Amino acid sequence: MPKVMLVDDSKFMRMLLRNIINSIEDFEVVSECDDGSKAIEEYSKSKPDIVLMDLVMQTSGIDATRELKNYDPKVSVVCCTAMGGEEALMKDAIDAGAEKRYITKPFKKEEVEDALKSVM
Repeated sequence: MPKVMLVDDSKFMRMLLRNIINSIEDFEVVSECDDGSKAIEEYSKSKPDIVLMDLVMQTSGIDATRELKNYDPKVSVVCCTAMGGEEALMKDAIDAGAEKRYITKPFKKEEVEDALKSVM
């Protein structure tokens, strides 16, 4: 069963994502944190297969993605953003190592499920 870690500064968004992922067969949320600066520490504890990373936080999701990919090049980072259509921001995230597939807020179960399955 693929393990997922959530990184988002909004507790509400983490709860929403956790509920969506827990309703998807064969995926499990194993950890979460509220800022990119905590992502490496949490990742090293929980060893998830996929990290859902908010892009706009106090510590940038782009910077956190770069650090995670340096720590473990095999990790799949899927970005979450409220800024659909922000091509420059997504290009920076992809250049940092994020998957080309991303999800936009407000989250829809089908979009989350498609994104998770596309990186497995």
